Amino acid sequence: MIKHIHSPIILLIFAFLAFMLAAPHRAAGASAAEIDRNAQIALQKLYARTDSARVLGNSAKAILVFPSITKAGFVVGGQFGEGVLMKEGKVAGYYNTVSASYGLQAGIQKYGYALFFMTDSALKYLDRSDGWELGTGPSIVVVDKGAAKSLSTTTAKSDVYAFYFDQKGLMAGIGLQGTKITKVQK
Repeated sequence: MIKHIHSPIILLIFAFLAFMLAAPHRAAGASAAEIDRNAQIALQKLYARTDSARVLGNSAKAILVFPSITKAGFVVGGQFGEGVLMKEGKVAGYYNTVSASYGLQAGIQKYGYALFFMTDSALKYLDRSDGWELGTGPSIVVVDKGAAKSLSTTTAKSDVYAFYFDQKGLMAGIGLQGTKITKVQK
């Protein structure tokens, strides 16, 4: 049973979650052309900085690129971004990424990330799921700078690899757990 003293916090969390669920439909202002262009630029920058991303990109079944995600919070937080799925260099669909969180947090941050789908089964999971909550389904490895140096197509054994890029702002902690990716129409 929830104690009365926690009710304002719970109401605040529910109000924020309702806003986050409604906001993507109103705020999804980027056109398909803008998302395509920004994703291509972001991917090329990632390839220029990280050899292992370029190598994985050459053998990936598809790459889902979110070029700009905004994460903000003060106790209750959330993030939103739009991206494009590319198969063989061509657009295969548009997606958004949304998450909500609560806890000791404050700040705002912008960043991007790319998911490299290495297996057909991981890509099929994305296609058939009605919103993929990361942390469920295919295995994901978040590649940091240290791991990126030793990663190759020979050592890459996971379903999906995530690379972060262009991190700016003042908010600690980036994670994919609890992030939901949903296919959208553009």
